[in-house]
Amino acid sequence: MAGMLKKAWDEVVKPMVQRPARVQVAAVCYKGTGTDRKVLVITSRETKRWILPKGWPIDGLEANAAAAQEAWEEAGVKAAAIAPEPIGSYDYEKRMDGGGVVSCATQVYAVEVDHLEDNFPEATERTRKWVYPVEAAEMVEEPGLQALLKNF
Repeated sequence: MAGMLKKAWDEVVKPMVQRPARVQVAAVCYKGTGTDRKVLVITSRETKRWILPKGWPIDGLEANAAAAQEAWEEAGVKAAAIAPEPIGSYDYEKRMDGGGVVSCATQVYAVEVDHLEDNFPEATERTRKWVYPVEAAEMVEEPGLQALLKNF
């Protein structure tokens, strides 16, 4: 009986009452190859925790181009190449300006960095740092993002 109730909850009730995750796009910006590869992490504006550049999809842009646009605005990244397909995804809880929290499913695109600009839209609001992927995995909080970075 308990198994039937759980199945009914998981397959019928929960999908009807649970809000779907909102989609975001993120850029894992990198330079170098093999054991010399490093990724760029930035701080969030409010809590100053380490994250990847990310944001909402942008009307008129493909998802990978939107991820590259976020990398420019948040980290000053000039891209050399952008992967056409996501290299993975992770979920996290985003705190909204009004205090609410929404679930986000974040598609991550690899962005090869040509160079970094010092003057970019959010330069005064964030710190950026080049680190090895394993170090980046230890710096971020989201388990799914940690796993993605360890495998990058």
